[in-house]
Amino acid sequence: MKYNYKTHGTCSQYITFDLENGVVRDVSFMGGCHGNLQAIGKLVDGMKAEDIIGKIKGVDCGGRGTSCGDQLAIALKAAMDAQSNQ
Repeated sequence: MKYNYKTHGTCSQYITFDLENGVVRDVSFMGGCHGNLQAIGKLVDGMKAEDIIGKIKGVDCGGRGTSCGDQLAIALKAAMDAQSNQ
């Protein structure tokens, strides 16, 4: 299922991704540091959402209390919760 998440506290504005059977595909960020965010999308493609969350949740960018990676972890957790409530 395709998800769109509006980020908070980062340069990127939205994250889109597919989540099927706990596996993440096609992650893309709108806005932010284009090269770094493309790399994140490629690195996490095909990984289990739980593993991604475990690795990048809580990563901080410039003292903001969050980062694009942290926002991805938050988005994935929300998507997983939504799927488990269906």
